[in-house]
Amino acid sequence: MPLDAMLFDTHCHLDAAEFDHDRAQVIARAQTAGVRAIIIPAVEVANFARVRMLAHSFEQGFYALGIHPMYVERAAPEALAQLRDALLQHRTDPKLIAIGEIGLDFFISEISQGEPRAKQELFYEAQLKLALEFDLPVLLHVRRSQDSILKYLRRHRVRGGIAHAFNGSMQQAQQFVELGFALGIGGAMTFDRALQIRRLATELDLSALVLETDAPDISPAWLAKGARNEPREVLQIAQTLAELRGCSVDEVLKFTSQNARRVCPGLVIDAR
Repeated sequence: MPLDAMLFDTHCHLDAAEFDHDRAQVIARAQTAGVRAIIIPAVEVANFARVRMLAHSFEQGFYALGIHPMYVERAAPEALAQLRDALLQHRTDPKLIAIGEIGLDFFISEISQGEPRAKQELFYEAQLKLALEFDLPVLLHVRRSQDSILKYLRRHRVRGGIAHAFNGSMQQAQQFVELGFALGIGGAMTFDRALQIRRLATELDLSALVLETDAPDISPAWLAKGARNEPREVLQIAQTLAELRGCSVDEVLKFTSQNARRVCPGLVIDAR
């Protein structure tokens, strides 16, 4: 593999309980597959210390701190202050490369309106302000919420980041790219029926894409339904993307790793 063609998993919940019985083996399998970086996003204050410790436990680990929209409803009033304190405490940590996972999730109809939505938007906007304060990119959760996410990004011009598990329209995708974001492509793309995601994966410029697993979730097509996903699968995800685009795997790895380092400048990898 060329030195500039590196394999990254830009979104992996490696701290999840699903990995508790064999996490060391999961990391070893990812390393054997050639994965050179795994970004581990936090989802709530309670797992800030855990993702940081995990990222520091192996060479390829990096992490982000943030409050996930699906955890906002149970977040304590002081959660945003605790996030700011953690960012301040670890601002010189080279493994801390982003704020995330943050964003909006309107998948459940009850969340698309009323108080739950208002609280999600309050936390999302507050975390964008923290990204500006600490000059960090953001890892975005954008399920059924692309236009609302974009509205706040235009209001708060953060330095960019990654729109994780992107499944919006081509027009929305281009707007994210114009705002300095790369789009995360993972296991959903590997299904033949995922026509919209496959269209984005093949028609967008390769400079717009990064690879991810979202492990243990969003398992690719070759795993049994309900099977646990893990970071080593990002290699076959890269191979699938290369097949769809009619290009080499090395080309996919070259562009996606360059893109990841462009939108997350703290992702510093030894090229040896």
